Amino acid sequence: MNDTRRTALVIGASRTLGLGIAAEYLRRGWDVIGTVRGGHRTALHDLADSAGGRLTVESLEMTDPAQTAALHDRLAGRSLDLLFVNAAITRGDLPIGEVSTGMFTEVMVTNALSPMRVVETLGELVAPTGTIGVMSSDQGSVSLNTEGGQDLYRASKSALNQLMRCYAVRRAGDGRTLLLMDPGWVRTELGGMEAELSVEESAPGVVETIERHRGEPGLRFLDHEGKDVPW
Repeated sequence: MNDTRRTALVIGASRTLGLGIAAEYLRRGWDVIGTVRGGHRTALHDLADSAGGRLTVESLEMTDPAQTAALHDRLAGRSLDLLFVNAAITRGDLPIGEVSTGMFTEVMVTNALSPMRVVETLGELVAPTGTIGVMSSDQGSVSLNTEGGQDLYRASKSALNQLMRCYAVRRAGDGRTLLLMDPGWVRTELGGMEAELSVEESAPGVVETIERHRGEPGLRFLDHEGKDVPW
């Protein structure tokens, strides 16, 4: 069934998973707004050229609160059915004692603080029964961490999960669906070329899981196959 009147805002849609998620929503008949960093041309612009006016490209540096506020103002008056925040960085697999303060701050700001600022700022544009989703990772699960490694990245995703939990508690009784999504181990710049899944395998699963839980209030942590991820 096509949801031709539905609109998704995908934050961080210029490439890999974000681009794949935007493309999947277009395939399902949605209108899509996708954001890119800076003013250079990306694969999202190429996708927009073939989307028949159903894909709008917006510029956003997510770590700049002023740009997030400006995007809110540009989209004011529109009702979103989905806000999905897809953005993360890693700076290598270092023991935490070798991580500089600057690196720690950069990763935490990008992976935890900035996505939640976006949710806090743009969440009010989401329809009362719409969905707010954030890309997390099973590496943010404390209980699943039996092998260690990727200390800073894991910590940033755990922080993101905790902040999303705080957001959900503060908004208890809100009818919106809140989702933390684990896309699986995907072959991207972040996941590496030895990863198990392609973007083409992961992104449709992420979208299908989001859609399966549409209209279910509260927060869940799910993977691309729709399975619950332990916290």
